[in-house]
Amino acid sequence: MAIIRWLLGRLILLLNAIFRPRAMQRSAEAQQELDQRTAHLALYQYEACPFCVKVRRSLRRNGLNIEIRDAKRNDQFKQELQTGGGKLKVPCLRIEDSSGEPSWMYESSDIIAYLEKSYVSS
Repeated sequence: MAIIRWLLGRLILLLNAIFRPRAMQRSAEAQQELDQRTAHLALYQYEACPFCVKVRRSLRRNGLNIEIRDAKRNDQFKQELQTGGGKLKVPCLRIEDSSGEPSWMYESSDIIAYLEKSYVSS
């Protein structure tokens, strides 16, 4: 089963690389302002997880530069996700409010909807 999962993961990554979405184009000033607004966000993910790929594709398509944290290969990020978010499940978006208090959002569709509503549509 592990071999099948590994093969499927590599296939997902290959297809993602071949059919990579184009990034939204903005002026340098608008992109810099958006980057500042999203600096408090971090996406915890696994590289070959299909739901994580879905979120990363949305980030690229919408031109959102959000820190990507690989919770599978980095024990520190794995521990942060489990301790802060309460469960080891990806994708997970860590949202830090203005006081520095984090909240955690799971589910790829919810993450994409939140980002598009909060940062792309505004």
